Amino acid sequence: MLNPEFVKAPLAHRALHDVNDGRPENSRAAICAAISHGYGIEIDLQLSKDGQAMVFHDYQLERLTAEKGPVRQRTAAELTQIPLTGGDEGIPTFSDVLDLVAGQVPLLVEIKDQDGAMGPNVGALEAAAAQDAAGYVGPLAFMSFNPESVAAMARLAPTVSRGIVTDGYDAQEWPLLRPELRDHLREIPDYDRVGASFISHQASDLSRVRVAELKEQGAQVLCWTIRSVEAEAEARKVAQNVTFEGYLAVTPE
Repeated sequence: MLNPEFVKAPLAHRALHDVNDGRPENSRAAICAAISHGYGIEIDLQLSKDGQAMVFHDYQLERLTAEKGPVRQRTAAELTQIPLTGGDEGIPTFSDVLDLVAGQVPLLVEIKDQDGAMGPNVGALEAAAAQDAAGYVGPLAFMSFNPESVAAMARLAPTVSRGIVTDGYDAQEWPLLRPELRDHLREIPDYDRVGASFISHQASDLSRVRVAELKEQGAQVLCWTIRSVEAEAEARKVAQNVTFEGYLAVTPE
């Protein structure tokens, strides 16, 4: 089951990032800021060339650094030396982030689908993440858009909570996925199969009947990505917690 701490404090999307204050997304500075505000933290994992889990959102380096090319083509040592744009730190490893958070706040970890096909070609990133997380003490949960990644985590880290990142799967937003796969994923049929205890659903699609069904059956419903107080209030009519960015969410007393 999902640790109750995950529905108490709002979850800072890619940590509490603000490049105007020297805190790029998924950076140590953004993570420290989230901890100091008492927020939970959501981060993303990509795989390095040498099989290490790196805390980075994109598949390519260019949006978030001055370098170009796939993350997957650089070693962990190389990636840690690449400064994040808007800050003065390199890309952190997952192991480093676990040491930094050290159980102080909930840590929600998204495993990025490595080939974009949302299929069974998974395992290396999941194994690296599970190895890093072994023995971690504190509220920790893994999630992925790809149910096969979640199923892999059930095998590799069975004691860690896991969930599915879910979506309305609009064709314009997911043009590379086959229509039949979008239709399949949209209805969240794999929830029980992968042993999930929560979903993190697209905020604009929270009215979906399937979301209500899962919530009625005991699933915890988180959502992404909230960018205002007003949107948060609307989302909380369905979701038990929000992943937010661009403002300071209210932390419950």
